[in-house]
Amino acid sequence: MAYRRTERVIARLAARQEAIVAAARALASESGMAAVQIVPVAERAGIAAGTVYRYFPSKDDLVAALVGAISEQEIAAISRAAAAAPGPLSALAAAVMAFAVRALRERRLAAAMLACGGDADAAAERLAFRRRLAAEFASRIGAAIAAGHLPDQDPGFAAAAVIGAVMEGLLGSLAAAPETAEAQRDAAQAVTLFALRGLGVLDARARGLVVQAG
Repeated sequence: MAYRRTERVIARLAARQEAIVAAARALASESGMAAVQIVPVAERAGIAAGTVYRYFPSKDDLVAALVGAISEQEIAAISRAAAAAPGPLSALAAAVMAFAVRALRERRLAAAMLACGGDADAAAERLAFRRRLAAEFASRIGAAIAAGHLPDQDPGFAAAAVIGAVMEGLLGSLAAAPETAEAQRDAAQAVTLFALRGLGVLDARARGLVVQAG
C-alpha cells in the first residue's frame, strides 16, 4: 500500500510541475519570456507562489525548464512531420513547413526561443534549441543530397540559412503578422517554397512539395 501511495504522490508532483510549466508557456506566448515571473505563473496555475518555488527555486530555473520543454516539443513535432513523408526531399519540405506553421501559431514565443539577442534568460538552453533545430534540418538536407535530390552543399550552412529565412520572413521586424489561419498557411507555404528554391529545388517541383507538405 505504501508503494502505491508513493506512486500517487509522484504522479501528483509531476502533474503539478507540468501545470506550472504550462502556465509559464501561456504567459510567454502572450507577453514574451520577460513575463515569466514566479508570482504571475503561480496566479495563472492557480497555486501559491511558494508552491512554485518548491519546484523551481528561482525564475531562471523556471525559464530554463520552460525552454527545455518547448525545445523537446518542437523538435519532436518537426521530426514527426518529416517521418510521415514518403521520401527525403518531401521529408525536408514537411519539416520546414511544420517549423514555419508552428512558429506562426505562437509568434511571440517562437521569436523568444529563436532570438540571438535580447534578454539573457535561459540563454544557454535557447542556444541549445537552435543547435538542435539546425542539426535536424542539416540531417534532412544531407539525406536529400545523398539521394540526389539537391545539389552538393554544406548541410550545416544550408540548415542555418533555412532557419534564418523562417525567422526573418515570418518573425522578424519586417514580417507582417498573419491574422487568419489561411494567411498563416499562405505565409508558411511561401517561406517553405523560398527555402526549397534556395536549396536548389527547381520551381515546379518545389511548388508541388509545398502543396504536399501543406
